Amino acid sequence: MTDLQDLEGELRRVVRGDVDFGVTARALVTMDASNYRRVPLGVVAPRDADDVAAVLEVCRSHAAPVVARGGGTSIAGQATGTGVVLDFTRHMNRLVSLDAGARTAVVQPGLVLDRLQEAAAPHGLRFGPDPSTHSRCTLGGMIGNNACGSHSVAWGTTADSVRELSVLTARGDRLRLGRGWAGAPDGLRALVDGDLARLRTGFPDLPRRISGYALDALLPENRADVARSFCGSEGTLGVLTEAVVRLVEAPRARALAVLGYADEGAAAEAAAGLLPFGPLTVEGMAADLVPRATSVALPRGGAWLFVETGGGSADEAHARARTIVRAADALDARVVTDPAGQRVLWRVREDAAGTATRMPGGGEAWPGWEDCAVPPARLGGYLRDFRGLLARHGLRGTPYGHFGDGCIHVRIDFDLLSEAGVARFRRFSEELAELVVSHGGSLSGEHGDGQARAELLPRMYGAELVALFERAKGVWDPDDLLNPGMLVRPAPLDTGLRFSVLPREPVDVEFGYPSDGGDFAAAVRRCVGVAKCRTTAGATGPAGAPGAAGEAGVMCPSFRATGREEHSTRGRARLLHEMLAGELVTDGWRSTEVRDALDLCLSCKGCRSDCPVEVDMATYKAEFLHHHYAGRRRPAAHYSMGRLPVWLRWAARLRAAAAVNALASVGPPARLAKRLGGIAPERALPRLARETFSAWWRGRRAGGGPVSGSAPASREPGDLVVLWPDTFTEHLSPSVGRAAVRVLEAAGLRVALPPTLRMRGRPVGDGRSRSAAALLTARRGRVCCGLTYVSTGQLDHARAVLRRTLDLMEPVLETAAPVVVLEPSCAAALRTDLPELLHDDPRAGLLAARVLTFAEALERHAPDWTPPRLDRPAVGQTHCHQHAVLGDAAERRLRAAAGLTGDLSGGCCGLAGDFGFTAGHFEVSAACAEERLLPSVRTAPEDALVLADGYSCRTQLEQLAGVRGRHLAEVLAEALPQAPAGLSDGEGAPTRA
Repeated sequence: MTDLQDLEGELRRVVRGDVDFGVTARALVTMDASNYRRVPLGVVAPRDADDVAAVLEVCRSHAAPVVARGGGTSIAGQATGTGVVLDFTRHMNRLVSLDAGARTAVVQPGLVLDRLQEAAAPHGLRFGPDPSTHSRCTLGGMIGNNACGSHSVAWGTTADSVRELSVLTARGDRLRLGRGWAGAPDGLRALVDGDLARLRTGFPDLPRRISGYALDALLPENRADVARSFCGSEGTLGVLTEAVVRLVEAPRARALAVLGYADEGAAAEAAAGLLPFGPLTVEGMAADLVPRATSVALPRGGAWLFVETGGGSADEAHARARTIVRAADALDARVVTDPAGQRVLWRVREDAAGTATRMPGGGEAWPGWEDCAVPPARLGGYLRDFRGLLARHGLRGTPYGHFGDGCIHVRIDFDLLSEAGVARFRRFSEELAELVVSHGGSLSGEHGDGQARAELLPRMYGAELVALFERAKGVWDPDDLLNPGMLVRPAPLDTGLRFSVLPREPVDVEFGYPSDGGDFAAAVRRCVGVAKCRTTAGATGPAGAPGAAGEAGVMCPSFRATGREEHSTRGRARLLHEMLAGELVTDGWRSTEVRDALDLCLSCKGCRSDCPVEVDMATYKAEFLHHHYAGRRRPAAHYSMGRLPVWLRWAARLRAAAAVNALASVGPPARLAKRLGGIAPERALPRLARETFSAWWRGRRAGGGPVSGSAPASREPGDLVVLWPDTFTEHLSPSVGRAAVRVLEAAGLRVALPPTLRMRGRPVGDGRSRSAAALLTARRGRVCCGLTYVSTGQLDHARAVLRRTLDLMEPVLETAAPVVVLEPSCAAALRTDLPELLHDDPRAGLLAARVLTFAEALERHAPDWTPPRLDRPAVGQTHCHQHAVLGDAAERRLRAAAGLTGDLSGGCCGLAGDFGFTAGHFEVSAACAEERLLPSVRTAPEDALVLADGYSCRTQLEQLAGVRGRHLAEVLAEALPQAPAGLSDGEGAPTRA
């Protein structure tokens, strides 16, 4: 029995890197991207090979297993373990050198593949293999699993790209593995020489045979390549500390032929016939995996082959693609040559690892039989038999993957929550193994065996060859210290499933979780570990493709800022999983570990759109904070910024804007206010407008302005639109509201504001929210989206505010009028948080369906209106909620119609409502802004307009860059003829118009 305290103490004394045996560190690595879960003893992030050697020595003396881990995206469970986990991503993640002349690179195991590709690209080189996780998988993990990717038909597997490996054995031997028995441990050559016949005949001849140990690489005719033999050993033979890898010449130009077929079987049968034409990829995908809401234009068909070609010029690549189209017996075809169009198509294919986890009807699907491979010529027949096997077991799955190599990925809707479902999982696995072998295939064609398939290796190799694998393991690791239970002497494939520890009854929660049947545990299960949230530069095309990097979406800004797993969407989901399990995180909703991990979540909702399985961490965070602080004192920021609408309404009612601005500007009053309010001392407090938007609206009507937005005399009265006076527009930037009114009226629309009602102590709505706090917040009877309450987890308050809002909006819901919301975060809250929080109120869905952005309202209700021409470049940022929830297609079209050129940056500004104002968040907030927003503005042309529809984005720009961004409505209003003076509300003069 290992003494944890002694083990941790000894490791801390000898390791210069990070040693963490805390709950959070352990919880983050209980799972990879597989169905399995193991609780480790602790986590060590070594700084160098000496640290690794020290860890191995200490662990050997304590009989504590050691598991090497890279990006944690392994599918078969091999990146989990019950011992000490070595995390190579934190320190041992460098590109040591790159020799363009020799076409080699020296890499550490924690280096992310895309970083190598970025370094090689200027030399016209690339690393050949490119799994779909290329933006976060590590070279060490790729070597451990012998990863392949979409370009393996051209450049082979990782083993084909390895020259030399520096390895530490469990007993501390430092070996340099290569050809000609270089670095072989004592006894390995004798083992091979004693069984040459079996090694020559026992392995199927496949381009994608990853299962088992590659002992055939040690045959004399294969140059006794010890480094190649080590690839795919899944951390069970030694610990990699450095690698010399081969690079290949990257094509100067590429073209993508997309071939449409009736179904995946037809596509599979066609794939092998395209290989003689020398394509770079032959990838297959069926219609089931194309998101329903996608705008991607695919050729006719129910399944497609993505066949990429390369050349020295665009014409050459295009000509090769056209040759393949002519040779292919396809229903329809399309050749895409522009890099942007290729990236859009590749993103659909690469996200399949996540999207496949949700069936078309919403059911869950899981890995486990993720990457079997058969000879490419037999793929069509294998897929037909595979479909038949699924049907016999009453299961569903959508195959996709590397058709040119005969390698199939699939997620299957196993029931892994019940005993009967797990029993069926076992029976299916056993029968599928027999089916794969009958087609001359390999149980693993890319991701390794791990626990998922290792138990079944005797069906593929026979008992004697598997026994030889066990002897090889004994030569390398006689103490069975390294990743025990993987590949040889494996744990049963149906034990240690990560779902078994979750509660069987739904947890009592506040949100409705409509896509997960109201089950919070099912929502948390959405995270399958593909780790797209760990992307730091982003990519939507094959690694190394032109323009592949630098096009990330929003997810996950806090991880981008800190680089720490607990600040990624996956890390937070893992902690929530462990909270529900109750074994490692034992205090449930009161968990400080979960609270601290969620503290740096910006609630940007980027994961809701960018995560392939649409994990919604912003909602989970709000849910957690609601329960965590139930009946307890909250942080000061929850009372100050979380209830911002109340304080701003009080200030407006008391006509105290000038006094508040004076007190909050500088000096001791401002410092005291920030300290009491839990506000970051580095922040300047926002200035209140002298006149609220609603007051301006009332004064305009009283002064003879249009009562409801009269149409110009030359036009018929247009549609009625209801302009939402959100808190930010109402009190902090009413110039945006005034500008929007002017543009909407210029477009011929009639503008109205929502009804208001002065509450004189009456219950709100139907009387379901009678608390004093509810009456307090409802006193003025103004509509509110509840955003600040939701984001701080004050869900009782949010519910009361939203019910009052629905009461006030009932007259609007009886009309056909849309509700135009200028602030993207408020529009997103009404579209998503409202119906999900008030899932028992049918009015919530009605209001959510009415919400339009400013650009959407103009496009739908004034389609013939032409905006004024500005003919200037534009920079700035698409609001993260706009990206994640609302979409910005209408905004792009409106900008184009106005002659505004250029694309706005992605990502998150880092202020994110209250986040950037909260004490302790300033550093991360600024780092998020520095990732893309601020650089895009600093490098913009002098005449560029700085656009930012979100109040937070505008505030971040002003406070960190001295630049005033403007809402698109303001820019258009100023360009209208005879623009009235006074659109500015005194928020501060811009330093750039």
